[in-house]
Amino acid sequence: GDGLIQATGSYRIEGGSQPVIVQLNFSAGDLDALVPTRGFQIPLIDLDGEKQRQVIVDREQDQYLGHVTTTLLEDNKTMLAVYPKGHGKGQIIYKRSSDGGLTWSKRLPTPKSWATSQEVPTIHRVIDPQTGQKRLILWSGLYPARLSVSEDDGASWSELEQVGDWGGIVVMGFVERLKSGSYVAMFHDDGRFFESKFSVVSPPVFTLFQSFSHDGGLTWTEPESVWSGSELQLCEPGCFRSPDGSTLAVLLRENSRTRNSYVIFSKDEGQTWSAPRELPASLTGDRHTGKYAPDGRLFISFRDTAHESETQGDWVGWVGTFDDILLGRPGQYRVRLKDNQHRWDTAYPGVEVLPDGTFVTTTYGHWDQDEPPYILSTRFRLDELDREVTSRPVAPNQAPDPKD
Repeated sequence: GDGLIQATGSYRIEGGSQPVIVQLNFSAGDLDALVPTRGFQIPLIDLDGEKQRQVIVDREQDQYLGHVTTTLLEDNKTMLAVYPKGHGKGQIIYKRSSDGGLTWSKRLPTPKSWATSQEVPTIHRVIDPQTGQKRLILWSGLYPARLSVSEDDGASWSELEQVGDWGGIVVMGFVERLKSGSYVAMFHDDGRFFESKFSVVSPPVFTLFQSFSHDGGLTWTEPESVWSGSELQLCEPGCFRSPDGSTLAVLLRENSRTRNSYVIFSKDEGQTWSAPRELPASLTGDRHTGKYAPDGRLFISFRDTAHESETQGDWVGWVGTFDDILLGRPGQYRVRLKDNQHRWDTAYPGVEVLPDGTFVTTTYGHWDQDEPPYILSTRFRLDELDREVTSRPVAPNQAPDPKD
């Protein structure tokens, strides 16, 4: 009469002698809330026209500049950015900001081998658990995956060196410090670049790989498969640790564009991972990166690929909590950071947060019609965005007109 559903069942724990009896109580409404939809109803804030928030990091006439990643050093002022001169493949460009991203240096000298990069470069801060030595590492993927190292906060770098007899796409999607002081990193491949012999598999089989470093990023274990499949095309992992430190969540792009993005969880520091679970449409996108605000909320930046979204193909962000991800909730609100004048090509973003709660988000995109993409950052605090939600009507997302 009250709509409550009760289900009782039993299962046997491996090695156990007696079955475990479990009773679940839930309502149909509980289930409805967990079914991923193709659109979303949370508010959307549009920062596209707020030029005072935006800083041009780099632009070159008639030159494609793309796929940027950033890192913020411990002084909370020095920010480093790397990006290719081309779509993924191309010479790696390197810049530094000494004022939290308000201004940027000229292009800095780089090792010769950086000109030979075949894939999106990613930059990460790591600390040696044995010596305490701080390092910066820069990855360049496809086959073979290569690594460049700096031990002087980016003043000088080693040449790119092969890490092992393997490669992959967007190496590494993330590098996460574990409780032990070791690091786990994750990337994907679709069957073409993991081995030296280039091969195309049809249909493609997407595999998520992870590797561990126990010496502060200098050496990495042979990659092991976390998940593999062809019906789903899961890739480009982005990692977020729960506020209590107990759980890692990895958000994943779904490359076939038939489903929403997905998430996997680990409660044992990456030793095992849950089965993939579909995310709400509000978190559906490519190349999720983000940070926690001082109040404990998450801001996650990505390319919008939700099936029913007026900002599809734009650079967007999501504001919510880790529990929203854990429980499959849509989150608090979405933000359009910049209108991309291209159907898809944007938003491999860097996200940094300064001590006062200012987010500095940096990415590439086609910001001007019929012009090649360039590197732009935008700045905001969540309390500023909160006021936008409460002080003026912000319409829920509306699906694009099918005629457009």
